[in-house]
Amino acid sequence: MDPMTLIAFAVAFAIAAASPGPGMAAIVARGLGAGFRGAFPMVLGLVAGDLVYLSFAVFGLAAVAQSFGTVFLVIKYIGAAYLVYLAVKLWTANPTASDVAASKEQGPWRTFAAGLSLTLGNPKTMVFYLALLPTLVPLDRLTALGFAELAGIVMVLLTLIGSAYAAAASGARDLFRSPRALRRLNRSAGVMMAGAAAAVVAR
Repeated sequence: MDPMTLIAFAVAFAIAAASPGPGMAAIVARGLGAGFRGAFPMVLGLVAGDLVYLSFAVFGLAAVAQSFGTVFLVIKYIGAAYLVYLAVKLWTANPTASDVAASKEQGPWRTFAAGLSLTLGNPKTMVFYLALLPTLVPLDRLTALGFAELAGIVMVLLTLIGSAYAAAASGARDLFRSPRALRRLNRSAGVMMAGAAAAVVAR
């Protein structure tokens, strides 16, 4: 796939993945309660769930792109509108300390399953891919290698970002118990998400 397309996808995905949400809040909660090693299996569970949704979105949207050009264009603009919606939600979010309360001790496989079910039970993840992919990736010309490159980006970036949250929660617990700090993170991510939506419309 074209390097610039991969870079654009990686940047947009990294912004979205780093934005505080249910998945990262769960990782922080696990890091607060069980440290980095206790939270890392949950990171892997989130990665697995994202790969499932990425696959669904890529193969479904590729078929739409090849057959229904007008529908595909509509999906693109609906996707941009959804990114604006995410930006507003992030800006207006009012997190509380209870959002990151520590979870009870559990084994690595149960922690992995919790991360996987968290992602698969959150349809917003699928909607995000439906919003992002049509705007950045030429799905009508996507090859098996191109899909592998996208999957690799998701695996590497989500693992790194989730691990960073887990490590920070383990080492700086007071910061992540502060609703004010979470609010700042949310608003910064909201501004970046709004910028991504503007870039989508401009393409």
